[in-house]
Amino acid sequence: MSQKPEKLIDKKGLRLDGRKPEELRSIKIEVGILPNADGSAYIQQGKNKILAGVYGPREMHPKHLARPDRTVLRCRYHMAPFSVQERKSPAPSRRDIELSKVIRESLQPAIFLEYYPRTGIDIFVEILQADGGTRCASITAASLALADAGIPMRDLVVACAAGKVDDTIVLDLMDTEDKKGGADVPVALMPNLNAITLLQMDGILTFEEFEKAVNLALKGCRKIYTMQKEALKAKYESVKEVEE
Repeated sequence: MSQKPEKLIDKKGLRLDGRKPEELRSIKIEVGILPNADGSAYIQQGKNKILAGVYGPREMHPKHLARPDRTVLRCRYHMAPFSVQERKSPAPSRRDIELSKVIRESLQPAIFLEYYPRTGIDIFVEILQADGGTRCASITAASLALADAGIPMRDLVVACAAGKVDDTIVLDLMDTEDKKGGADVPVALMPNLNAITLLQMDGILTFEEFEKAVNLALKGCRKIYTMQKEALKAKYESVKEVEE
């Protein structure tokens, strides 16, 4: 006899971690926590623990990569060996390289690259603990680290995913839902400009389900955007208090 697939949503409509379908995981954000970086941020989203550090704008090395009309944005996404249950190799995997590119391309439209020709801005994202949705949480943290570094931006970039679990569209998938669910739709947004900078889909959805997932992810983005602004404000209010 074939085993019945594991139910990810119970009869009461609650998910494995007790959340309702349209509920975000608990989120904690701190800005400016790395004294040696030009800008930094830390995000805890559910069991995810992610640190982002920014250096620059600074002289580009190697020099032949410098652009005469703009700064070059570089990003390195890295999962610590202890971030997942089975020890991960510290060497960058194909997924790490892909996500580094995804994060960089999601943040690029927000930055006034032309303000700093012949320079480079480096973003380092370190996943200390992973539990699904790390690309979105990384974009949210890296955007704050850029703002903390004083880099002029059109808007903060915030990211959130929605997906399909047991034929239900849910917000902010955790690891088990990501692996055993039907689809995952990560979205990044500049809320003030109402501009999407990332839209991906992994899995299969009908057009109606896709539309519902995108709208739900955008709703999640706007909620997290409020938390981003509060975290930035809290950092600068504490700086002001120290100065006074």
